[in-house]
Amino acid sequence: MLPNMDPKQMQRLMKQMGINSREIAAKKVVIETGENNIIITDPQIVEINMQGQKSFQISGNVSVQEQLNNEDVKLIIEQTGVTEEEAVAALKESNGDIAAAILKLKK
Repeated sequence: MLPNMDPKQMQRLMKQMGINSREIAAKKVVIETGENNIIITDPQIVEINMQGQKSFQISGNVSVQEQLNNEDVKLIIEQTGVTEEEAVAALKESNGDIAAAILKLKK
């Protein structure tokens, strides 16, 4: 933002330039990547629409959660005979390391 500019003046200026923004109420934002999920809690989200192109500005409390592969969970269950919940917990505790999860459950 420009220094010493009233927020209402800034909104008018943005509107003249064809830029519209609005706040979006949300409880949580999840960004799924191939390797993990980025989770943003208590997010503050602003949608910016400029000449038909939308973009989002997101801020909040960020954490990363490993994605679990269903095939990995099935393999652990087959190798150890545990429940799905136990296999998932062991896989999470071992940070996705299948061999470490199997060894942990076989002890």
